[in-house]
Amino acid sequence: MSSRNELPMQANPANTTLPLSGYRVLDLTIARAGPVAVRLLADWGADVVRIDPPDRKPTLGPRRGSDEQNLHRNKRSLSLNLKTPDGMRVLRKLVERSDVVVENFRSSVKQRLGLTYEALCAVNPRIILASISGFGQTGPYAERPGLDQIVQGMSGLSSVTGEPGRGPYRTGIAISDTTAGMFLGQGILLALLHRERTGQGQWVHTSLLEAMLNKLDFQGARYTVDGHVARQEGNSHPTLVPMGTFEARDGQVNICGPGAAMWAKLCDFLQAPHLAQDERYKDQPSRLAHRRELEEAISAITRQFGVADLVERLNQAGVPCGPVYDIGQAFEDAQAKHLRMTRPALHAEMGPLQLLRSPINLSACAHAEAFHRAAPDAGEHTDDVLRELGYTDASIVAMRGEGAVA
Repeated sequence: MSSRNELPMQANPANTTLPLSGYRVLDLTIARAGPVAVRLLADWGADVVRIDPPDRKPTLGPRRGSDEQNLHRNKRSLSLNLKTPDGMRVLRKLVERSDVVVENFRSSVKQRLGLTYEALCAVNPRIILASISGFGQTGPYAERPGLDQIVQGMSGLSSVTGEPGRGPYRTGIAISDTTAGMFLGQGILLALLHRERTGQGQWVHTSLLEAMLNKLDFQGARYTVDGHVARQEGNSHPTLVPMGTFEARDGQVNICGPGAAMWAKLCDFLQAPHLAQDERYKDQPSRLAHRRELEEAISAITRQFGVADLVERLNQAGVPCGPVYDIGQAFEDAQAKHLRMTRPALHAEMGPLQLLRSPINLSACAHAEAFHRAAPDAGEHTDDVLRELGYTDASIVAMRGEGAVA
């Protein structure tokens, strides 16, 4: 094998204008939460090498499916067998040249593979290890597998989701996975900033449970500060009235009119002085105490209007109002189209795939008109990455024959 100094790793030349260009990321994650964190880095220019074990079975569907394509765009794939000595030597070379290693292994697996922060720091003192788990790196549940639905239930989220008396319900998306991934991505950026100032790497970690307990936000603080355990309120806001979903003649709308000024404007639009003058609805505490009667009284009036009419006229009157869409309608809405929330990724066999762009907008770095690459097949860039590490074609053939790479 060639020395690691023969040919340095090269950052992705197509992303040199993006804020993370020049940073090298080693992606050892599986499932969803870890890849969400890595996607943030890949979208903004980091050169990401994803490790795909030769025998790994897809966890979220086939790599060429919509989910995996959306998760792994802008990455390269190296198929590496970490159960072989050569595979571990390749991993060490990658760590030596990387800025960030992202993983979501159990602690026992990290120890066996030498992926603890102490072990990685001995190889590369400036390395940032970013770890994500279900329940945290320590504690009584540290070794438990963490899945989104399990954590939705254990965090209390399910208990406040759904109609009163008809739950608990899970949210319609993998909210704890994606939230934890976004928080880990933020942590990685904080660690990179800290390293710019101090020269020191560090271990960044979060978990699905930590992310969701934090994501409870005001519902969590109502308990930690006030001792109040929130319950399900369906489509109604837990504390502000009226704020929720109301019936229209041809669909449903969300209306927000809880403050004194908005409440007065809403009553004026509805031509409902009887509501404005009713003692049950005179202030926020009174409206909260009589929420259900008020919501039905409002719906009795809004059912006389079409969705488009309510949305247009209430917003003009200074009362926030919006339609309730399905996902297709959401992407076809005029504002969503204006924001251009998708960009194409050209796949060699599937053609252009419309994937969801990053929601972050930077004035100095406009979104590219297309993703740099579609999600790779497992091992698609094995030879390229190994050559960058200094391996000759002959040594790559030998390692492939020994099962170290694929």
